[in-house]
Amino acid sequence: MRPSLQQVCGLVFLTCSSGPLRCEGGHCLAIRLGSSLNAAVFLHSGSITHATVRALDWLADHLLRPESTPEHLATGRRGEEDTYFYLRSLAYVVVARNFRSPRRRGEIDLIAWDGDVLCFIEVKTRTTHDVKPAEAAVDLNKQQELAAMAHEYLRGLPPFGQWRFDVVTVYYEAGKHLPQFELFRNAFSVS
Repeated sequence: MRPSLQQVCGLVFLTCSSGPLRCEGGHCLAIRLGSSLNAAVFLHSGSITHATVRALDWLADHLLRPESTPEHLATGRRGEEDTYFYLRSLAYVVVARNFRSPRRRGEIDLIAWDGDVLCFIEVKTRTTHDVKPAEAAVDLNKQQELAAMAHEYLRGLPPFGQWRFDVVTVYYEAGKHLPQFELFRNAFSVS
């Protein structure tokens, strides 16, 4: 029962000798091939999901044409992905990624529940500590942009209790295999 990849209608499925994995019980794995890779992974365990996403990224790097994404944007996307799993390990429940509104400019990287508090999370990723700290990039203008986007998100919800802004810094330094995270809870307030 050695797993293999099978392509059907532009989707790649992980298959076993017994046939493709079914999406019963939340266990399904598929990726769409094309100019960019979109992974759809439905697994219960965060560590299994994280390992699966990393494996799919490796496959994409080796099987697909290289993307023309600038390196700093790819690093930022990787930081957001790793932050998603980091926050899950801290028991955050992520409800939105890369939230945008047609009425406003900007984006909220992650929106998640930390207990009964809704958190709007900005992720800042760097490859070195040699320049100013990553969290310093969330200046007053960025804070105002995030606050406006948070109000856009909240306007679609019934009134409820607490919410806050968190900032997560991610550092990928040469020679280290794992990223370094720092979470700033309630990083700034909105007046």
